Amino acid sequence: MAIQHDAAGNRFTSGPAAQPAELVYTLPEPGVIDFVHTFVPEAQRGQGLAEQLAQAGLAYARQQHLRVRTSCEFMQAYVQKNREQGVGKERHADEGSSSPA
Repeated sequence: MAIQHDAAGNRFTSGPAAQPAELVYTLPEPGVIDFVHTFVPEAQRGQGLAEQLAQAGLAYARQQHLRVRTSCEFMQAYVQKNREQGVGKERHADEGSSSPA
């Protein structure tokens, strides 16, 4: 499925407009993106949509040269498992560590 970036709504979406899968982010300070929530409707689960949303969000962060925060537990785990994508994390919501993107 195609991933849409809704910049005005600070989210990436996929699927039907009535019930999209989504990755929501905030821009808490200049140069930082914080992925705060991932949701995939039950009927769409098991199709890799969360991973596709994560890839789109991290690609956007790279393109925009943003440091990444992963307040969302799914995104935190995804980033840890996929370091080879070349994206670091600024810090987890429950940690104080920092590293550049």
